[in-house]
Amino acid sequence: MVSQGALGLICGEVGAGKTCTVRAAIAALDHSRHTIIYLPNPAIGARGIYRQIIAALGETPGFYKANLIPHGSELLYRERTERGKQVVLIVDEAHLLSGEQLEELRLLTNAEMDSHSPFAGLLLGQPTLRRRLRFGSFAALDQRIALRYELPGMSDKESAAYIRHHLELAGGKDNLFSDDAIELLHRTARGIPRQLNNLATQALIACYAGQKATVDLSCAQAAVAEVQAE
Repeated sequence: MVSQGALGLICGEVGAGKTCTVRAAIAALDHSRHTIIYLPNPAIGARGIYRQIIAALGETPGFYKANLIPHGSELLYRERTERGKQVVLIVDEAHLLSGEQLEELRLLTNAEMDSHSPFAGLLLGQPTLRRRLRFGSFAALDQRIALRYELPGMSDKESAAYIRHHLELAGGKDNLFSDDAIELLHRTARGIPRQLNNLATQALIACYAGQKATVDLSCAQAAVAEVQAE
């Protein structure tokens, strides 16, 4: 997890598992030492960022931005100095943040004149976010990002293990999918978990409709045709 005063950037394609990965990381944190603020929807405007921070820290936000800015900054400062807790601010779907919102995040990290940022931040978004931050207008924010990670698709072995793990959780046989069916589903999904889920579900439906005991290559081909037709 990102250390106090730093920003992290995690990018990945739609359905790559960014949110799931961060949830697992959060679950491993000591919540007596960390305060998690999760912003799932950027469609709240610049003022909405401050309002959600203030509400998450236990106080009622005001209406006017001129009051929200010092209120939010003060609560972040007090969380660290009085309660001894590190605030971790997680912004999901960060590729949808407006330029104004990105600038507000930069200003929040600069609350103590560069001596110490009041929180650790993590931006989750699609690859367009990484490219956007490279623009000159966001250089100051980009320079504050200490951790960058591109979440890749799964390998073919990981996809096979992923499918078999889900089958095990559902009480099914781990050999229900043939190797060539898994290979086709993996290649079509490019190892993206959500796409693999959708394709595997369609393959199971094709298997049931064909009254087969195993999801074979023909079932996988039918699944690919069905999903791509959509």
